[in-house]
Amino acid sequence: MIDIFADMHIHIGRTESGRPVKITGAQSLTLAEILIEASEHKGMGLIGIIDCHSPEVLAEIERGVSLGRYQELEDGGIQYKDTVLLCGSEIEIYDNKCRGPIHVLAFMPTIANMKQFSNWLSKRVTNIHLSSQRLYETGINLQQEVKKLGGLFIPAHIFTPHKSLYGKGVKSSLTEVFDERLIDAVELGLSSDTSMASHISELNHYPFLTNSDAHSLGKIGREYNKLLLKHASFHEFSLALTNSQGRRITANYGMNPQLGKYYQTACEKCGHLKEQDETECKACNSQKFTKGVSVRLKELSDQDVSPIKRPPYVHQVPLQMIPGIGPKTIEKLKQAFGTEMNILHHVKEEELLQLLRPQTAQLVIKARNGEMQVKAGGGGTYGKVQV
Repeated sequence: MIDIFADMHIHIGRTESGRPVKITGAQSLTLAEILIEASEHKGMGLIGIIDCHSPEVLAEIERGVSLGRYQELEDGGIQYKDTVLLCGSEIEIYDNKCRGPIHVLAFMPTIANMKQFSNWLSKRVTNIHLSSQRLYETGINLQQEVKKLGGLFIPAHIFTPHKSLYGKGVKSSLTEVFDERLIDAVELGLSSDTSMASHISELNHYPFLTNSDAHSLGKIGREYNKLLLKHASFHEFSLALTNSQGRRITANYGMNPQLGKYYQTACEKCGHLKEQDETECKACNSQKFTKGVSVRLKELSDQDVSPIKRPPYVHQVPLQMIPGIGPKTIEKLKQAFGTEMNILHHVKEEELLQLLRPQTAQLVIKARNGEMQVKAGGGGTYGKVQV
């Protein structure tokens, strides 16, 4: 068994031909560049690209396999150097049972399965080439199709105020929209962590995942999971989600929830963070506020202590967010120590001191251990790391 770092929510911005997939994704976020970044720079052993339903993306993957650039594994997944890609799709559900749109992730074991799923989706979305398309189908029918194809079904960033399960999708329970038996895991999102989500009893049934939802190469790995697997593959990942045969999630690594864009309630118009008992924004007089994840979780909370023993959740600050560490410094660190995962997990302080000023090296250690002070974000604005 080996430890493998996994980020299972990465978007594609453009195809090889330049066709947009995720409109808000960076143009540099192509299949080839994602695999290079994840494998050679970030140190991710397992990644999920969640726009693989796009026909041009599928064609690129197939072409890479035929040319020997990638290898399709017998137990599911596409191998590139030290990284395995799982073919995934992010879909938006908004049927007559939803109070608001819900984003979910579906992962398929093989290219052939994803092609079948793409064909099924194409009859139920407006544009199969784009990411996160609204599905004109019920949530339960989607779940059943995913399961029929041998796939995994995972609600995404479940507390985000916009387009998530608990944000606006349901009033109080996932059973309002989904079959609880057909959910394999839930993704927490940037503004929550294990301790916060563990106050909701219906989530006791599911493993928690922490993923980046990367819209640029630099954001890959800003949140990730550590898995104990025999090797990286779809089948091994499936075993880890069910804690089977020694495979399991051993840790979640994520930013302090206060660094997320939606931790606190804020004015929809100007972003002013709402103060207690404030009914009208003091900055612009608007009466519309975006409810923060921390507030929504308190509304949903129905247990003080979860009976489930979960993996540790480590509040880790990405290198890119550490004050005093810019692109040139990160490149210097990677040239000396390899991947960002190696820098964040294994490089000793005395080794960092050979390249960095003492104050900066100490910040890296604090970021690694979750010891940095932060200022909470909200209303679409990220929180800030404070020195």
